[in-house]
Amino acid sequence: MNPSSTRAALRAAVLAAGLLGAVLPAGAQAVPAPLQITDDRGRAVRLAQPPQRIVTTLPSLTETVCELGACARLVGVDRYSNWPEAVRTLPQVGGGLDPNVEAIVALKPDLVLVAQSSRVADRLQALGLTVAVLEPKTHADVQRVAARVAQLLGLPAGDVQALWRRIDAAVEAAAQSVPRAAYGARVYVEVSGGPYAAGPGSFIGETLTRLHARNIVAPELGPFPKLNPEYVVRANPALIMVGARSAQGLEQRPGWSGIDAVKQARVCRFTADESDRVVRPGPRMAEGARLMAHCLSMMAAAPGGARR
Repeated sequence: MNPSSTRAALRAAVLAAGLLGAVLPAGAQAVPAPLQITDDRGRAVRLAQPPQRIVTTLPSLTETVCELGACARLVGVDRYSNWPEAVRTLPQVGGGLDPNVEAIVALKPDLVLVAQSSRVADRLQALGLTVAVLEPKTHADVQRVAARVAQLLGLPAGDVQALWRRIDAAVEAAAQSVPRAAYGARVYVEVSGGPYAAGPGSFIGETLTRLHARNIVAPELGPFPKLNPEYVVRANPALIMVGARSAQGLEQRPGWSGIDAVKQARVCRFTADESDRVVRPGPRMAEGARLMAHCLSMMAAAPGGARR
């Protein structure tokens, strides 16, 4: 750009600034830019201002909203959202897969956060609600979804960056706590009855890798595959991590009494609260990592060590 063009551009900028000052009354502020993200459907979600009445239909989304300091804006949650304590008193709108559309509409939300696996997003939008479809499945997804939620809440990007640094550092600290005797241990993580497992590509599988353990589930089976119980028998894990709710009768499953983890009593049964922390891809992910690391440490300290 030549000098005369530069001077012309500067004059135009100064003129524009002067006009803006003339249009806005003294002490008035410019209208903030609309809040917009692209959700997991690839659709634009646009809000004219930060939402004040939010409904969530996935526990990890509920926990993310609260961790970002916006718990007071929640007016409804799914039946499984139970943390932090404050959300337990909110109206429940069904489950992630089967939310109650009428109940959601009745709450008059200005934003509804739903899982990608939910089948009601289009119906809610047709009823005039603003819907964002977001569902984290990996470590990168947890960071990405938190950033999208923060954008919709009108929060600065630094809030999410600081949150993710805390989570990542805590996961790394959990990894450093695992004794070398447990490195390479073959682990089976059951996330629910079926059995449904956590594959290497899931956020749980990624945590397991960071904890220096080996997942018995093949990557090509997907992040959370439903397994034939015989698959686990053939894989013969040295350690099993499972929620107490789905662990009942585990030893009686056909062939499972011969699995090394069962024979050596290397089965970590997480309580309901512990299970929530392990299987929810949100701000408590680091707490889940610590529980998994503790399980590995205990198994390594058991007679015979953590067999590979």
